[in-house]
Amino acid sequence: MTRPTSPRRPVLLPLTALASLAWLGSGQALAQATAPGISACANIVTDAERLACYDRVSGRHAEPPPAATSSMEAIPAAVPTTAASTDPATQSAVGETPQVSLIDNAWAFDPDASRYTIRVYRPNYLKVATYTDNPNEAPFKVLFDALNNPGAELDSTEAEFQISFKARIWATEDKRFGIWAAYTQQSQWQLYNEELSRPFRETNYQPELIASYNPDVSFGGFRWSLFNIGYNHQSNGRSDPISRSWDRVVAEFGIERDNFALLIRPWFITDDGGDDNPDIEDYMGHGDITAVYKWNGHSFTLMGRGNVNTGKGAGRLTWTTPPLLGPLRGYVDAFSGYGQSMIDYNWDQNAIGIGVTLNDTLDRM
Repeated sequence: MTRPTSPRRPVLLPLTALASLAWLGSGQALAQATAPGISACANIVTDAERLACYDRVSGRHAEPPPAATSSMEAIPAAVPTTAASTDPATQSAVGETPQVSLIDNAWAFDPDASRYTIRVYRPNYLKVATYTDNPNEAPFKVLFDALNNPGAELDSTEAEFQISFKARIWATEDKRFGIWAAYTQQSQWQLYNEELSRPFRETNYQPELIASYNPDVSFGGFRWSLFNIGYNHQSNGRSDPISRSWDRVVAEFGIERDNFALLIRPWFITDDGGDDNPDIEDYMGHGDITAVYKWNGHSFTLMGRGNVNTGKGAGRLTWTTPPLLGPLRGYVDAFSGYGQSMIDYNWDQNAIGIGVTLNDTLDRM
């Protein structure tokens, strides 16, 4: 009896493996036969193609190139692609200038500001013409009579100028507290009064010593940025019968929001001038309030002061234009009430002036 023959699986597996090796060897040989040599790769100019050539020669499979990105995708996410973004973080990323505090700027509260500095204070202006509807000739009648010129009159139109600056003489390291010395001088000049030889009608001198502090307190969208306390002397430097003077302790509170600031100044009179002007408080009151608004390079101020018991006081409206000639800016000033100057402390008048100025109420320069 014949034994059945078993399948030759052990023989078929080696044959299959040999066939696979033969096919791979023939493919590699074909690739080597068709691939350029290294010297040929060196002659390729383009970097990407030359690198691919080296990869083929060495048998290395090159990684697929990264997907191309558009120029918009290449922009970091922190930088907005439109100018309409309102996100404060993205606005600062593109270098948008932050809002500068009007009060910090004027009083050098910035930590990087110089510790010892000289800056403008009140507006430094020259009004080429100031017209008043009621010139105050009463204080000068005695002088006109003494000069045998009883019929002399003041012109309704005169020139007026003011110089004002402050100097910080000490400050803390962070500049939030400092001591300032300030000086303001205002003059009314009868420039167009040829009959009286164009005299200076009045000049007021006002030195001050001020301690200035930045509370930096925010509330209701506003920021309390200024608290000042100082001693103020003001006089016209003349003798009787036209001498005028007073001394005050003046506090100042400054709050602001964006391009708006409010300056509130209560004062306490320490010397009312005695016989020169004993009733000055009745007309000049106990303080003043000044609102400041800046818009497109223009600056507007509105000041009010008075005595609620006597019903006497004054108001002033100013407009400062953007620069017209170098640093010079147009300046318009309208006044109504008592105290246009010290000689006029008890004289009611309406006046309007026009000229140029170097600065407004809250400029630094």
